[in-house]
Amino acid sequence: MDLWTPLLVSHVAAALVSVALGVVQLVRRKGDLRHRLLGRVWVGLMLWAAVSSFWIRHLRDGGFSWLHVLSVVTLVTVTLGVVAVRRGDLRGHRGNMTGSWVGSAVAMVFAVAVPGRMLPTFALDEPLGALAALVALAATTAALVVVGDRLARVGTGRPQPVH
Repeated sequence: MDLWTPLLVSHVAAALVSVALGVVQLVRRKGDLRHRLLGRVWVGLMLWAAVSSFWIRHLRDGGFSWLHVLSVVTLVTVTLGVVAVRRGDLRGHRGNMTGSWVGSAVAMVFAVAVPGRMLPTFALDEPLGALAALVALAATTAALVVVGDRLARVGTGRPQPVH
């Protein structure tokens, strides 16, 4: 039986891209149009990873795991972060979004580092496939950043470079 269903693949892709995109958001300047555009994408990825997890049950017994508690926390903190920024509470926004990212990064480490889980098993059984998936995820993250840059330039009226 192939356990890599479209739901699981989309969950893993959203989670991994959101962790990488979160790093971009954490290290660059805040508040500009690019930050807001990429932030909206990041929120969508985080919410999809959290919501989709409820249909991904522990593969041995069909139940929920501690990671599902993290999904509930993620739904709450991401929502609180969006509400905070809309109310002008930048400190609350920063705290909730940073906390959400840290939680997702911890979940990613758990999903990747614990032997017997699907990601490390996939990496060992299909190293070329795992490398191709990693390259695709890195390219997706890079493309989102580039598109965010270009949309921000258009939105601010700054000239775009000619290639």
